[in-house]
Amino acid sequence: MSARHTLMHAAVRGLGRRGFEVRRHPATRRQMLLERLGVDLVLDVGAADGGYGRQLREFGYRGDIVSFEPQASAFAALTEGSAADPRWSTRHKGLGSEAGEAVINIASNSTSSSLLPMLDAHVEAAPQVTYVGEETITIARLDDETPDLLADHRAPFLKIDTQGFEREVLAGGADTVESCVGLQLELSFVPLYGGGMLVDEAVSWAYDHGFHLVVVEQGYASPTGEILQIDGIFARD
Repeated sequence: MSARHTLMHAAVRGLGRRGFEVRRHPATRRQMLLERLGVDLVLDVGAADGGYGRQLREFGYRGDIVSFEPQASAFAALTEGSAADPRWSTRHKGLGSEAGEAVINIASNSTSSSLLPMLDAHVEAAPQVTYVGEETITIARLDDETPDLLADHRAPFLKIDTQGFEREVLAGGADTVESCVGLQLELSFVPLYGGGMLVDEAVSWAYDHGFHLVVVEQGYASPTGEILQIDGIFARD
């Protein structure tokens, strides 16, 4: 074994003794799946400040991205971060089962903002995160937003990160989902937002609509080490 490999193994063992694991970044596995499915469009629902889109680019995705974000400050950051990318467009709206307006709860960390009330399990896991305000936002239906996009792409992938509001997004996007070759959903093991979809309902919904679970990414854990939420990536059968 070379000196380099000896040092690497020693570092890995040292990290392991301290409770850390060295492994391939989960986005690498996601990118391999996108390539295998031939994905040419990612619908990024609940884009926040654009972190998901930036990660897609960092790990090699070169197709089109359309990001949806309703919150004004997050959308401003999203627009600024995507402006130099000609294949990344943004739309200032949330998605739900019906078009209209709604009031979103603004969280202190922005990414936890939700149209639904935050429950005790979320507060206990992250007491530093609280709702600090409200904002009236525009809500559209996914199916009303995508006809032009679906006409120009053959293999869309849908990612939804809406803090418990996934059921409503899916209800307004039945035709879009039917065209998608893959899907990414938050899977919550405990209720974090009032009325949010839990893992059993989300996985059953995906399987009932022709998808199967292929990748799991750790999402959100409590200080006790309990996993509260993961990301599930599904491929069409």
